[in-house]
Amino acid sequence: MEWSRSTSTCITAAVLLLLPRLCSPAGDKLTRGESLLPGETIVSNGGAFVLGFFAPSDAAPGRQYLGIWYNNITVTASTVVWVANRDAPVIIGEGSGGNSSAAPSLALANDTSSLVLADASGRVVWTANITAAMSSGSATGSTAAVLQNDGNLVILSPNAAKPLWQSFDHPTDTFIPGMKVGLRRRTRDDGVDGWRIVSWKGPGDPSPGSFSYGMDPNTSLQLLLWNGTRIYWRGTPWTGYPTVSRYHPATGTVIYVAVVDGEEEIYTTFSVNEGAPPTRYVVTGAGKFQLLSWNRNASAWTTLESLPGRGCSPYGSCGAYGYCHHTQTAATCRCLDGFEPASRAEWSRGVFSRGCRRSQALAPCGGGGEGDAFLAMPSMKVPDKFVLLGNMTSGDECAAACRRDCACEAYAYASLRSSSAKGDIARCLVWTGELVDTQMIGAFWGVTAETLNLRVPAGFTGKKRGTKTLKILLPVLASVLIVTCSVLVWFCKCRSKGKRRSSESEKKLVPGSVRASSELGEGNPSEDLEFPSIQFSDIVAATDNFSRECMIGRGGFGKVYKGTFLGGRVVAVKRLSKDSEQGIEEFKNEAILISKLQHRNLVRLLGCCTEGAERLLIYEYLANKGLDAILFDSERKSLLDWPTRFGIIKGVARGLLYLHQDSRLTVIHRDLKASNVLLDAEMRPKIADFGMAKIFGENQQKANTKRVVGTFGYIAPEYQTEGVFSVKSDVYSFGILVLEIVSGVRISSTDDIMGSPGLVAYAWKLWKEGNASDLVDASIVESCALDELLLCIHVGLLCVQDDPNGRPLMSSVVSILENGSVSLPAPDQPAYFAERNSKLQGKGGDVETSKNSMTMTVLQGR
Repeated sequence: MEWSRSTSTCITAAVLLLLPRLCSPAGDKLTRGESLLPGETIVSNGGAFVLGFFAPSDAAPGRQYLGIWYNNITVTASTVVWVANRDAPVIIGEGSGGNSSAAPSLALANDTSSLVLADASGRVVWTANITAAMSSGSATGSTAAVLQNDGNLVILSPNAAKPLWQSFDHPTDTFIPGMKVGLRRRTRDDGVDGWRIVSWKGPGDPSPGSFSYGMDPNTSLQLLLWNGTRIYWRGTPWTGYPTVSRYHPATGTVIYVAVVDGEEEIYTTFSVNEGAPPTRYVVTGAGKFQLLSWNRNASAWTTLESLPGRGCSPYGSCGAYGYCHHTQTAATCRCLDGFEPASRAEWSRGVFSRGCRRSQALAPCGGGGEGDAFLAMPSMKVPDKFVLLGNMTSGDECAAACRRDCACEAYAYASLRSSSAKGDIARCLVWTGELVDTQMIGAFWGVTAETLNLRVPAGFTGKKRGTKTLKILLPVLASVLIVTCSVLVWFCKCRSKGKRRSSESEKKLVPGSVRASSELGEGNPSEDLEFPSIQFSDIVAATDNFSRECMIGRGGFGKVYKGTFLGGRVVAVKRLSKDSEQGIEEFKNEAILISKLQHRNLVRLLGCCTEGAERLLIYEYLANKGLDAILFDSERKSLLDWPTRFGIIKGVARGLLYLHQDSRLTVIHRDLKASNVLLDAEMRPKIADFGMAKIFGENQQKANTKRVVGTFGYIAPEYQTEGVFSVKSDVYSFGILVLEIVSGVRISSTDDIMGSPGLVAYAWKLWKEGNASDLVDASIVESCALDELLLCIHVGLLCVQDDPNGRPLMSSVVSILENGSVSLPAPDQPAYFAERNSKLQGKGGDVETSKNSMTMTVLQGR
């Protein structure tokens, strides 16, 4: 991004810009011949962001800036996400309103296609320069400036493979999803060599302030907050994670932070979960790096994180060889083990700038360091000013390298797990000077702490304690140890039976530790999962200790509770029953699948908990619970008028299409039914309960199992009798669900329906007789659209055909429901397997009852 005050540049650009104005911009773009004036805006396609002129609330009168801000949120300094002319506001004088030719304007220059902002006199104050791109001929054709729905302003040309210029490469004080913060290993033609977030100078002054946030140019392994040229705060060195996530219960927002280490650039970026409110990071003029989320109820920004934090968090607060120790209530300076305050008098007054010094000298140098040892200090944010050593394959090699260098004070080793384009590499950090800006953080701010291996004299074991204290503590500790061991022995005996039963399923489900089970289908790659882990104590508080009043459902898995976290976030907590034999496998299956699947018609996983024997999944809370609770309730079903039911049918169809075709996994749900379709406050459907789901390989069409699972009435004939399942098994279940939604009759109803043995038989009979409209639920007769109703019945009967090959794919179903069709094939007569097999119980053969349903009994597949 460049702006010039050169007289020659101004005159040249002004001549290009001050051509007759042809028209105002329309929609989300600005093309040649159009210009944007004060009072006019460009809105992104999707309506999330706006480009236009604005004036900060306390700015000098008449001073305006070109910027991008959130749509439908009041335009203030706290809402603007990008500013073009930070250093050069345009002046809006009398008579220079939106209809005047003597007004500031934004337009594409005719010769270069650069985006140019000029003031009322025609002087260029800012330009998005794409001269380098033009020289390669890539900017020819119908070039346009487009505001994308992620807030990125781009200059596009039909002949260019990527944007000729984009605002994301020139950030201001705000970091929004999709942006980058990092470094380029080689400077691009347009001069962009990295991305750094720079604060405003003040609330009414968008010009660059003192504070900036970006990647350390000396190491590219850590992110820094600067005050001018001085480091003000430092993040933890990167330990190799490709993605981490943090859940904020107050807003229901999940932040996914990724690091991309490629050949040409290294950067960090972030995204949020679907449905999250506007979320962004901001560098403030007061020197804070804050994570903000828009609170729609309060019409204000909520601060979710703010760095630097408490007390001694700012850079180097505790001096050399000191460290900031974070506790639950405060953050205080301490000396590293083997060190003492350089000035005890100053230390006692809270002045830590002189730091600490060694309390015991190291062995004389020259012997290869054999007289020294290394003391491990876990849970640390390791110091700054490290040296990165390559070609280290183990922690022992890293330690040996430090030991050989007499100046080496400490080392830290980490294996970077497939985190870069170069593959798996090891990271060995060593320190050959003073240890500065060290902290003991544990899991503070959701970052991964490391072990700092500190060089100490041989025989040093840690901080010395008084002998009198030891005489008191040792007997107490011995007594506590005896009691603890006794309790543990008793506890282990009580749990031994349960542990034997679930020994293969006891891997903790925490970020980075879960791998896809082989039960999920052959040929599927094992991939690490990343999603938030929530403390059990927080869940206990949210559910009032799992009180009966908070319970909202139960099933073969266990019970489901409504919970409310601090801040008012309401969730649904699914708790695995301790006596469920299949529960742990279902838990793993559901967590693995739902963490990989994101769609508006699938229920959203917010986090999990695996403390001790507890296995809990935390989902978004859906106010109207299961579809069955309303659809089959004679007093409540009238809440579901026909437009609502038709919307539910289409939403479930889109969710299944995503599972079968559009997601990165091909997923067979195997238990689609009315109770597994949850409804939000607007009656929008979300498919839930993936405990029985299966993943198919890339070329896999069907599978066979001896363990048939599902719910009576919804199971496809070939699955019931042969154990063969495929995407067409879910299509069958969908067809049953459609007939239920249209009729308001439960598939498992034991009552004859107008002389027919069940719902499917009744629907077919009416269709064959030309009376399909008689199937409609009496409570929606007045609101139904006959053409939509008949279309749904037709689709439902096509989906429940006996032959799987005759059933349509969900892609066809979605297209039919969305666009209608006058040329659908006639459905074949269903075989009514569900009704006939319900009468076979106890008449021979192996019979298995699924714990995923209360009533289902089916023949075991061959």
